[in-house]
Amino acid sequence: MSSTSVGNTGPTRARNAEQTRADILAAARARFAADGFDRTTLRAVAADVGIDPALVIRYFGSKKDLFAAAAHVTLDFPDLRGVRPDRLAEVLLPRFFAVWEGQSTFLALLRSAMTSDSAAATMRAVFVTQVTPALSVVTPDEPARRIGMVGSFIIGLATARYVLATPGIAEAGHAEITRWAGPVIEHLLTGPAPDERTDEITTRPR
Repeated sequence: MSSTSVGNTGPTRARNAEQTRADILAAARARFAADGFDRTTLRAVAADVGIDPALVIRYFGSKKDLFAAAAHVTLDFPDLRGVRPDRLAEVLLPRFFAVWEGQSTFLALLRSAMTSDSAAATMRAVFVTQVTPALSVVTPDEPARRIGMVGSFIIGLATARYVLATPGIAEAGHAEITRWAGPVIEHLLTGPAPDERTDEITTRPR
Protein backbone atom coordinates (compact mmCIF):
# COMPACT_ATOMS: atom_id res chain seq x y z
CA MET A 1 0.00 0.00 0.00
CA SER A 2 2.80 2.30 0.90
CA SER A 3 4.60 1.64 -2.39
CA THR A 4 1.34 2.24 -4.28
CA SER A 5 0.85 5.59 -2.57
CA VAL A 6 4.39 6.65 -3.29
CA GLY A 7 4.07 5.49 -6.89
CA ASN A 8 0.91 7.57 -7.38
CA THR A 9 2.31 10.68 -5.74
CA GLY A 10 5.03 11.36 -8.33
CA PRO A 11 2.82 11.37 -11.44
CA THR A 12 0.11 13.34 -9.62
CA ARG A 13 2.60 16.01 -8.62
CA ALA A 14 4.02 16.06 -12.15
CA ARG A 15 0.57 16.53 -13.64
CA ASN A 16 -0.23 19.26 -11.13
CA ALA A 17 3.03 21.03 -11.92
CA GLU A 18 2.36 20.87 -15.65
CA GLN A 19 -1.17 22.18 -15.17
CA THR A 20 0.02 24.99 -12.92
CA ARG A 21 2.62 26.00 -15.48
CA ALA A 22 0.02 25.97 -18.26
CA ASP A 23 -2.40 28.01 -16.15
CA ILE A 24 0.30 30.61 -15.42
CA LEU A 25 1.13 30.91 -19.12
CA ALA A 26 -2.53 31.31 -20.07
CA ALA A 27 -3.06 34.00 -17.43
CA ALA A 28 0.15 35.77 -18.44
CA ARG A 29 -0.86 35.85 -22.11
CA ALA A 30 -4.22 37.37 -21.21
CA ARG A 31 -2.60 39.95 -18.93
CA PHE A 32 0.14 40.93 -21.36
CA ALA A 33 -2.41 41.22 -24.19
CA ALA A 34 -4.73 43.43 -22.13
CA ASP A 35 -2.26 45.49 -20.09
CA GLY A 36 1.04 45.33 -21.97
CA PHE A 37 4.40 44.41 -20.50
CA ASP A 38 4.97 47.37 -18.19
CA ARG A 39 1.59 47.28 -16.42
CA THR A 40 1.49 43.51 -15.96
CA THR A 41 2.76 42.26 -12.60
CA LEU A 42 3.64 38.79 -11.39
CA ARG A 43 1.27 39.36 -8.49
CA ALA A 44 -1.63 40.03 -10.87
CA VAL A 45 -0.85 36.92 -12.91
CA ALA A 46 -0.70 34.84 -9.74
CA ALA A 47 -4.03 36.27 -8.56
CA ASP A 48 -5.65 35.33 -11.88
CA VAL A 49 -4.50 31.74 -11.41
CA GLY A 50 -5.28 31.69 -7.69
CA ILE A 51 -1.75 30.85 -6.54
CA ASP A 52 0.99 32.47 -4.51
CA PRO A 53 3.23 34.87 -6.51
CA ALA A 54 6.23 32.85 -5.32
CA LEU A 55 5.04 29.99 -7.53
CA VAL A 56 5.19 32.19 -10.62
CA ILE A 57 8.78 33.08 -9.76
CA ARG A 58 9.56 29.42 -9.08
CA TYR A 59 8.34 28.32 -12.51
CA PHE A 60 9.46 31.26 -14.64
CA GLY A 61 11.86 33.46 -12.68
CA SER A 62 11.47 37.11 -13.67
CA LYS A 63 8.68 38.92 -15.48
CA LYS A 64 10.97 39.14 -18.51
CA ASP A 65 11.39 35.35 -18.54
CA LEU A 66 7.64 34.85 -18.09
CA PHE A 67 6.96 37.15 -21.02
CA ALA A 68 9.44 35.31 -23.24
CA ALA A 69 7.68 32.02 -22.49
CA ALA A 70 4.17 33.44 -22.83
CA ALA A 71 4.94 35.24 -26.08
CA HIS A 72 6.59 32.29 -27.81
CA VAL A 73 5.33 32.24 -31.40
CA THR A 74 5.84 29.53 -34.01
CA LEU A 75 5.00 30.70 -37.53
CA ASP A 76 5.82 27.36 -39.14
CA PHE A 77 6.31 28.67 -42.67
CA PRO A 78 6.37 26.20 -45.57
CA ASP A 79 9.26 26.11 -48.01
CA LEU A 80 8.62 29.01 -50.38
CA ARG A 81 10.98 27.87 -53.11
CA GLY A 82 8.97 27.19 -56.23
CA VAL A 83 6.02 29.34 -55.12
CA ARG A 84 5.06 31.81 -57.86
CA PRO A 85 5.67 35.43 -56.84
CA ASP A 86 2.00 36.32 -57.35
CA ARG A 87 1.00 33.57 -54.90
CA LEU A 88 3.37 34.43 -52.06
CA ALA A 89 0.71 36.30 -50.09
CA GLU A 90 -1.70 33.36 -50.48
CA VAL A 91 0.87 31.11 -48.83
CA LEU A 92 2.22 33.53 -46.20
CA LEU A 93 -0.82 35.37 -44.89
CA PRO A 94 -2.78 32.29 -43.72
CA ARG A 95 0.14 31.49 -41.41
CA PHE A 96 0.05 35.01 -39.99
CA PHE A 97 -3.75 34.94 -39.61
CA ALA A 98 -3.50 31.63 -37.75
CA VAL A 99 -1.02 33.09 -35.28
CA TRP A 100 -2.78 36.44 -34.94
CA GLU A 101 -6.21 34.95 -34.29
CA GLY A 102 -5.44 31.53 -32.85
CA GLN A 103 -4.52 32.72 -29.37
CA SER A 104 -3.63 35.85 -27.43
CA THR A 105 0.13 35.23 -27.69
CA PHE A 106 0.79 37.47 -30.68
CA LEU A 107 -1.48 40.24 -29.45
CA ALA A 108 0.40 40.24 -26.15
CA LEU A 109 3.68 40.46 -28.02
CA LEU A 110 2.48 43.19 -30.37
CA ARG A 111 1.00 45.43 -27.68
CA SER A 112 3.94 45.00 -25.34
CA ALA A 113 6.58 45.56 -28.03
CA MET A 114 5.34 49.13 -28.41
CA THR A 115 6.29 50.08 -24.86
CA SER A 116 8.87 47.56 -23.66
CA ASP A 117 12.44 47.01 -24.83
CA SER A 118 12.27 43.39 -23.64
CA ALA A 119 9.11 42.75 -25.63
CA ALA A 120 10.56 44.48 -28.68
CA ALA A 121 13.63 42.24 -28.43
CA THR A 122 11.36 39.18 -28.37
CA MET A 123 9.56 40.43 -31.47
CA ARG A 124 12.87 40.99 -33.26
CA ALA A 125 13.99 37.47 -32.31
CA VAL A 126 10.88 36.00 -33.96
CA PHE A 127 11.64 38.05 -37.05
CA VAL A 128 15.31 37.08 -37.23
CA THR A 129 14.91 33.38 -36.46
CA GLN A 130 11.68 32.60 -38.35
CA VAL A 131 10.65 35.27 -40.86
CA THR A 132 14.05 36.09 -42.34
CA PRO A 133 15.12 32.50 -43.14
CA ALA A 134 11.73 31.69 -44.68
CA LEU A 135 11.58 34.73 -46.95
CA SER A 136 15.23 34.95 -47.93
CA VAL A 137 14.88 32.02 -50.36
CA VAL A 138 12.63 34.04 -52.69
CA THR A 139 14.48 37.37 -52.72
CA PRO A 140 16.61 37.99 -55.83
CA ASP A 141 18.77 40.62 -54.11
CA GLU A 142 18.87 42.97 -51.10
CA PRO A 143 17.33 40.35 -48.76
CA ALA A 144 17.69 42.41 -45.57
CA ARG A 145 16.01 45.45 -47.13
CA ARG A 146 13.23 43.48 -48.82
CA ILE A 147 12.41 41.33 -45.79
CA GLY A 148 12.56 44.34 -43.49
CA MET A 149 10.05 46.16 -45.69
CA VAL A 150 7.72 43.15 -45.76
CA GLY A 151 8.03 42.77 -41.99
CA SER A 152 7.12 46.43 -41.51
CA PHE A 153 4.10 46.01 -43.78
CA ILE A 154 2.92 42.87 -41.97
CA ILE A 155 3.34 44.39 -38.50
CA GLY A 156 1.52 47.52 -39.67
CA LEU A 157 -1.32 45.38 -41.01
CA ALA A 158 -1.59 43.48 -37.72
CA THR A 159 -1.54 46.71 -35.70
CA ALA A 160 -4.23 48.31 -37.86
CA ARG A 161 -6.46 45.23 -37.73
CA TYR A 162 -6.08 43.98 -34.16
CA VAL A 163 -4.90 46.92 -32.06
CA LEU A 164 -6.32 50.05 -33.70
CA ALA A 165 -9.33 48.34 -35.34
CA THR A 166 -8.87 50.61 -38.36
CA PRO A 167 -12.04 50.82 -40.51
CA GLY A 168 -11.60 49.03 -43.81
CA ILE A 169 -9.07 46.64 -42.28
CA ALA A 170 -10.67 45.43 -39.04
CA GLU A 171 -13.82 44.09 -40.70
CA ALA A 172 -12.25 42.79 -43.91
CA GLY A 173 -12.09 39.04 -44.47
CA HIS A 174 -8.89 37.08 -44.91
CA ALA A 175 -9.39 36.62 -48.64
CA GLU A 176 -10.02 40.32 -49.22
CA ILE A 177 -6.95 41.37 -47.25
CA THR A 178 -4.88 38.83 -49.16
CA ARG A 179 -6.08 40.22 -52.50
CA TRP A 180 -5.13 43.76 -51.51
CA ALA A 181 -1.86 42.84 -49.82
CA GLY A 182 -0.72 40.34 -52.43
CA PRO A 183 0.72 42.78 -54.99
CA VAL A 184 2.52 44.71 -52.23
CA ILE A 185 4.18 41.60 -50.80
CA GLU A 186 5.04 40.32 -54.27
CA HIS A 187 6.68 43.60 -55.26
CA LEU A 188 8.62 44.03 -52.01
CA LEU A 189 9.99 40.49 -52.09
CA THR A 190 10.59 39.93 -55.79
CA GLY A 191 10.08 43.16 -57.74
CA PRO A 192 12.89 45.32 -59.12
CA ALA A 193 14.86 47.10 -56.43
CA PRO A 194 14.98 50.90 -56.67
CA ASP A 195 18.24 52.11 -58.15
CA GLU A 196 20.33 55.09 -57.07
CA ARG A 197 18.77 57.34 -59.69
CA THR A 198 15.33 56.63 -58.24
CA ASP A 199 16.62 57.49 -54.77
CA GLU A 200 18.03 60.77 -56.07
CA ILE A 201 14.74 61.70 -57.74
CA THR A 202 12.59 60.93 -54.70
CA THR A 203 14.86 62.71 -52.21
CA ARG A 204 15.76 65.76 -54.31
CA PRO A 205 14.58 69.04 -52.67
CA ARG A 206 11.78 70.81 -54.51
